[in-house]
Amino acid sequence: MKILFTYLTIAALTFSVAYATDPTQLQDFCVATNDMNNALFVNGLFCKNPMAVTADDFFKNGLDKPGNTDNMLGSAVTPVAAAQLPGLNTLGISLARLDFAPYGLVAPHTHPRATEVFTVMEGTIYVGFVTSNPADNSANKLFTKVLKKGDVFVFPQGLVHFQLNVGKTPAFSLSALSSQNPGVVTVGNAVFRSEAPISVDVLSKAFQLDANVIKQIQSLR
Repeated sequence: MKILFTYLTIAALTFSVAYATDPTQLQDFCVATNDMNNALFVNGLFCKNPMAVTADDFFKNGLDKPGNTDNMLGSAVTPVAAAQLPGLNTLGISLARLDFAPYGLVAPHTHPRATEVFTVMEGTIYVGFVTSNPADNSANKLFTKVLKKGDVFVFPQGLVHFQLNVGKTPAFSLSALSSQNPGVVTVGNAVFRSEAPISVDVLSKAFQLDANVIKQIQSLR
């Protein structure tokens, strides 16, 4: 009985880990296509006929070119996910280039479906993430690090994190993500800039701010 219980426990843990990431593919590849003719709908996208697949379906150029950081935050993200590189469909991984103007910021955000491995290619970048709510209702813990060229940092799946260029020169990094479609939830936009705005009463109580302050933040679009 004890052996059976141990086996069931291990099996349960195995299945819980398996379903924490993208489903494992059941074929060599499933190149995404928008053409519904002679295609199979798998994992949210149509699969191209394998006989029509070419090397170009697994290729993308241009990641050497910086993104446009001429914006309020001074940052740009160039994703390489299944939408940009069809051959990634069902393979459970993706990539992104992050460019920073001097003191540019990638605002606090989460990836609901992916862990991010962040590698600095040029510059000095201050990064951090915050833990989820502790069971004992104590404060969320912040982990931070100042990274330089060649340094690597991991942001666990689903946790709020940020990246800030603390140097006087442009910087850029590459991120690998454990999903073909990691998703991005920018905290400020989700809370204060949703298409149908969250009630001022809700936000003023949640953040303990005057209603007029909430209204002013919501008007900054």
